Amino acid sequence: MENTLKPRSTSGGRTKFIVGGLLIVAAIVYLIVSSTKASAQYFLTVQELNAKGSNGRDVRVSGAIIGDSIQYDSKTLTLRFTVANVTGDNKEIEKEGGLAAVLHAAVLDTSRPRMQVVYVGPKPDLMRDEAQAIMTGQLGSDGVFHATELLLKCPTKYQDAVPGQVSTDNSSQAGNGSAKP
Repeated sequence: MENTLKPRSTSGGRTKFIVGGLLIVAAIVYLIVSSTKASAQYFLTVQELNAKGSNGRDVRVSGAIIGDSIQYDSKTLTLRFTVANVTGDNKEIEKEGGLAAVLHAAVLDTSRPRMQVVYVGPKPDLMRDEAQAIMTGQLGSDGVFHATELLLKCPTKYQDAVPGQVSTDNSSQAGNGSAKP
């Protein structure tokens, strides 16, 4: 008796391969979308956060630190301070003279919205008047922002360190590092 092999139809194998591939792609897309939603944080100004609240979600807020309000308890590592509203629009910041000028104006303008902040952790070295605080956390029912992460930027610290631009003409100054603005 001869053993005869019948050729198998390849269309069934291709269909299974395509369906399996689509399931893998769908699973990857689902994982990306679900992890993005879970870790998404809203970036708000002090004024927006005061108006909307954080609704139990972690939010990221930026503001100018009011130097006179800084209180630090080294025993409990509790840092308390107040921030003033700073615009989040980069074009407006540039129009008003840069970040240092905007932070300075925010601290001096007592009519701007302000917010109390509590952060537990070591006091950052850049914690000073007119520094930009970028905080992650939640707004409590008492109106105090409870920060779990605190990042600081101090543009005045680096203001004098920014080099001047090299002029576009081919003068003898180009390339020697001593360009005049």
